[in-house]
Amino acid sequence: MDTLRHFKNMDEKLKIKSYGFGELALFYFPNNKKRSASAQFGRWIRQNESLYRLLGESGYKLGKKILTPSQVKLIVDFFGEP
Repeated sequence: MDTLRHFKNMDEKLKIKSYGFGELALFYFPNNKKRSASAQFGRWIRQNESLYRLLGESGYKLGKKILTPSQVKLIVDFFGEP
């Protein structure tokens, strides 16, 4: 199921809550398949050393399936709203 279908109005702000990694990736890469969006999103995170370090301090590890609200907030703070 397409994650973006959950929004009635695409102008809504992203709600800071727990998301699946692929689910959040689809917000940033809405035209990609989930697997491709996740791969690209992971590259973005790994290439941003400051974000990657802060996520690690919050308990994030590569391959983690669920992002906590604090991890989602860090990502949005670095990358902006999708």
